Amino acid sequence: MIGNREALRQMSDWAARWTTDSPPLILYGKPGIGKTSSAWALANDMNWEVVELNASDQRTKAVIERVAGGSASTGSLTGALRKLVILDEADNIQGTADRGGARAIVDVIRQARQPLILIANDLYGVDSAIRNLCTKVQFKALPAKSLVPRLKEICTLEERTCSIQAINDIAEQAGGDVRSAVTMLYASAIGKDTVGEDDVSISAKDSRASIFDLVAATLGYRQVPSLLDMSMSVDETPDTILQWLEGNLGVSPDRKKTAKAYAALSRADIYLGYTFRNQYYTLWRYATSVMLFGVHDVMKGRPSGYAKIMPPSRWRQMSGAKKQKNLRERLLTDLGTSMHMSSSSVRSLYFCPVSLLARESPEKFARKYSLDPESLDILINDPVTAKSIVKSIEDERKQIEKELKKRQKEEETKAKKARASKKEKKPEAQEAASIESLTAGDRAEPVKEVETKDPAEKDKKSSQSTLFSF
Repeated sequence: MIGNREALRQMSDWAARWTTDSPPLILYGKPGIGKTSSAWALANDMNWEVVELNASDQRTKAVIERVAGGSASTGSLTGALRKLVILDEADNIQGTADRGGARAIVDVIRQARQPLILIANDLYGVDSAIRNLCTKVQFKALPAKSLVPRLKEICTLEERTCSIQAINDIAEQAGGDVRSAVTMLYASAIGKDTVGEDDVSISAKDSRASIFDLVAATLGYRQVPSLLDMSMSVDETPDTILQWLEGNLGVSPDRKKTAKAYAALSRADIYLGYTFRNQYYTLWRYATSVMLFGVHDVMKGRPSGYAKIMPPSRWRQMSGAKKQKNLRERLLTDLGTSMHMSSSSVRSLYFCPVSLLARESPEKFARKYSLDPESLDILINDPVTAKSIVKSIEDERKQIEKELKKRQKEEETKAKKARASKKEKKPEAQEAASIESLTAGDRAEPVKEVETKDPAEKDKKSSQSTLFSF
């Protein structure tokens, strides 16, 4: 691995000191900088078996509990010391395909008996319930000077000649992305033994832009040859681009410019409406042109500098509202089950009195229904108290489990000592029994044969003796 020495040191220390009480790691940073590779390299160094679940797999609650949950709670069958469970792209667990996945991951983390590493591009795209249970390890983009030696090494191993300028150009254009740098080098060297500066510039035309680059260029923070060409290289639809632009317009201090930019977006939204209503996707080009050039023309006078591009705030609000709704529905279902009625009846008739009772004795409700902080907060409307109560209950549960484990260990130790003591006493008892039998034999009187006076009886006795002697 190259770069990110501090992150690698954190991972190594975590692995060396890992116990069942150690929290899992969450590795976060931009794509292509070695997060997943570092996890695999760590497992290789520690002689751990690896079980990986990534975005290409369906990650519903059932799948996560079967694959990751089972792997995290059982030992290795291959003779490895431990089993490392890697959950890649943890910030992309969303939608119907991953329904219930975040909740299942929380359960897996709490019940894990094996090392667990989560990997994410965006730390705050990970569910907060998962994020709060993990130790964060940040991976940073690599500077070009760190990429150049590795690219030279690859050229040497592949027996290719690459000019210094070409390697420097690739390292600069990669933007700290190791995977992108290697891909660009490979594209430049196809069918060639020597790679020059011109070959690199040709292959760089095929590189794709991100939505962050497009938004920054549209708002005037970056200069690009063509906004339309960049929009075609971004893997996002026009309606998603519009939401990104809308979410980042509010940072402008000039209200008049902001109003004109919103007017351009609203005009583009009309074309998007025509597109979806008539299924005539040729209109997408008009929507894209209006939103990009309309906003850029208004914002082009903005001074250049650093722009913090953030995902649309409505996405976070929608996600929070959806999460809150799911929590509420689950709570109503649990209450309805315990009260022997439907969740709709609890919602319409009994939710208010139940909330009042919960406020009177929140700890009792949390224990009875095994509530998490969010569910208890719905009842008592006090997040600080809810979090404190659930934490105290969880600490008490952990203490009880710890004491039970301690008692079990003490009983196992006593049983082992008893078995060892029994084995030591057994030879002594056998020896004592042998001595006792010998002593008893010495004390026994010899049996005297009584001579029979009757000759017939004597012959009969003699024949019986002959019959049973061998």
